[in-house]
Amino acid sequence: MGASESVSEKSIHEFTVKDAKGRDVNLTTYKGKVLLVVNVASKCGFTDSNYTQLTELYGRCKDKGFEILAFPCNQFLKQEPGNSLEAEQFACTRYKAEYPIFRKVRVNGPDTAPVYKFLKANKPGCMGSRIKWNFTKFLVDKEGNVLKRYGPTTSPLSIEKDIKMALG
Repeated sequence: MGASESVSEKSIHEFTVKDAKGRDVNLTTYKGKVLLVVNVASKCGFTDSNYTQLTELYGRCKDKGFEILAFPCNQFLKQEPGNSLEAEQFACTRYKAEYPIFRKVRVNGPDTAPVYKFLKANKPGCMGSRIKWNFTKFLVDKEGNVLKRYGPTTSPLSIEKDIKMALG
């Protein structure tokens, strides 16, 4: 069931990822912020509730040192079929997302994005290191340590108390 992969990185801040336009984003940019990292999809049964609540949560907490990092993923029933720019446009237009939408990634299998290898190794879920579905969420503290993992059915607003505790 998905053995935990070993990773040498000690913090999410050690990674560089690509934004939706293909530009490098060094995650040290987010040092000192509490992060919610989410694999998103535009055509999932969880899309509307999650994007709506992520936007609401972001609006309430962004000025307190909170950031959402959204990574589109097409691995679950091909529910993010477009390219990265289309995924970004969907989130920003339909759900008024003001948080970053990154390049599409793979979250399971041999081509798993390194940042997801790190997240899964630090907080395995009910399926071991595998991501179960779209909208799996990882809460990361200001130092880049993974605090908690939440399944797809956990609503973003239900995580708010954990975010506020991490913000201090």
